[in-house]
Amino acid sequence: MTSPAPLVAVPVRHWGRWVSGVLVLAGTAFVVNAFAHADVHWSTTRHYFTAHAIVQGAGRTLLISVLSQALGIALGVVVAVMRQSGNPVTGAVGWVYIWFFRGTPVLLQLFLWYNLGIAFPTILGHRTVDVMTPFLAALLGLGINEGAYMAEIVRAGIAAVDEGQTEAAQALGMPRTLVMRRVVLPQAMRVIIPPTGNEFINMLKTSSLAFAIQYQELLRVATGIYTSNLQVWELLFTVALWYLLLTSVFSIGQYYLERRFARGASRELPATPLQRLRANLTKAPRL
Repeated sequence: MTSPAPLVAVPVRHWGRWVSGVLVLAGTAFVVNAFAHADVHWSTTRHYFTAHAIVQGAGRTLLISVLSQALGIALGVVVAVMRQSGNPVTGAVGWVYIWFFRGTPVLLQLFLWYNLGIAFPTILGHRTVDVMTPFLAALLGLGINEGAYMAEIVRAGIAAVDEGQTEAAQALGMPRTLVMRRVVLPQAMRVIIPPTGNEFINMLKTSSLAFAIQYQELLRVATGIYTSNLQVWELLFTVALWYLLLTSVFSIGQYYLERRFARGASRELPATPLQRLRANLTKAPRL
């Protein structure tokens, strides 16, 4: 009786992958070639990338984004707790807040805050036009709008915590506020952190809408420059590079923050991008 022939691993050729790869490379080469021969002075883009006015505009963009996101998180936690409370009044107020600020455009809300002096000429004895500066209007418009989205994110995180945790804490005599602060919210952070990071990256880009109410953020500064020198594409690419830099830095930070909060949720930590790349390179061929 002859022994069976040994099995030989035969790699599968995925022709579709090769074809799609070639098409993507061809499309990329076409785009790169088109921009290389376009009437754009890339040296001007490099020059203005580190220009003092542009760097200041990027700093203002980062400042208004961080402060607005912080305001949105604070409001989101408060409104989410209001929605979860048994008080029908606070629950209704929280629902109306979310309904209004999620249901109207951010740009409209920015205009409402910026033109608040038309409806209310004075605030606490001061002229509203003196109080409601472009910075404050942008902060309130972006932050309060963000609070409506963060409220739903926080509410989803709270709902993800098992009710047995709350019941066990209350059985120990802990009041509801202490249970929420010490038991529920810390466990809800694993659900809250990932979408919050996405919201902040989105906030970095949405802050450009403050351009419309005269706040001197990155896009507004660049527009003022290319209005005088007519280097439109060059300045717009400078702005694009700054946004890509900011969003890339915070995307990396978001990844490692999610990785930290995932420690208590899974046996293994999520692989880093370098680990995933190494695994793909050493992966055995499929049979």
